[in-house]
Amino acid sequence: MYGVVTRNAEELDWPEFDRGFYEVKDVTGRHTDPVENGVNMVSCFGDTATAETDPGLVPVDDEGKRATKERTYFDWGYICPSAGHYKNGLVEVVEACTDANDDLRLDDVGFPRGEYCHCERCEQAFAESDYDDWGEWRASVITEFVAEIRDRVPGRLYLTLHPDPYPGHLYERSGLDIEALSEYVDEFVVPLYDTNYGTTYWLETIASGFQSLLDTPFSVELYAVDIDIDNLLHAAEVAEEYAEDVFFGYHAGNARAALRRIDAETREGVEFGAE
Repeated sequence: MYGVVTRNAEELDWPEFDRGFYEVKDVTGRHTDPVENGVNMVSCFGDTATAETDPGLVPVDDEGKRATKERTYFDWGYICPSAGHYKNGLVEVVEACTDANDDLRLDDVGFPRGEYCHCERCEQAFAESDYDDWGEWRASVITEFVAEIRDRVPGRLYLTLHPDPYPGHLYERSGLDIEALSEYVDEFVVPLYDTNYGTTYWLETIASGFQSLLDTPFSVELYAVDIDIDNLLHAAEVAEEYAEDVFFGYHAGNARAALRRIDAETREGVEFGAE
């Protein structure tokens, strides 16, 4: 199955795509209205606009360094997963999305990196919890959030994973307990983005790693902006050997051209015997 990830609602109805994901809230903090004809996507704890307007919500490490887009390794600003008022707002966004479409995709779920968060909220919540291990407590925060969202999603729930299948890395980096989350998630999505796809051995390695890591179905999302069609096709061929589905991100025109090529090549290969 092939799908598209887009900010343009009209592209969701293009017949080449079996499934369409529509960004309702992205990492910049931009919001738009949910749609009925696609799976609405919500960036949860990636939110540059809120991080800039309400710095008290930004995660900090044990040295007080804030997780903003100005800091090394961060392409956008983050919000602390322990921020209750902000999470309540996310639940409201989710409910608006599922009023429009039963399915939902969660992006940017988790803590920004392994050294976060040591804000007063997190320190107090950990101290008052039943956990002795800080990593276990972090994972419980994320799992409980996803479980709360699951209760509000009548259809299929997708969750995006950082593209690192090495055992323990998602847990240590973001607080994602894959085994626990699998109870609530119907399909994980792994973005494997490149601006060229001139080589794909790395794509195969990562996709294969996730195939070994996950019992829950997963899909691969490819970057389709300004990519040579032949290279994009080859990347899709590699990805679909391991993934449940392949999605193309943020350039529906290129994705449609690639899928039309696949369809044409399939038709050319059909042979009809004598009746």
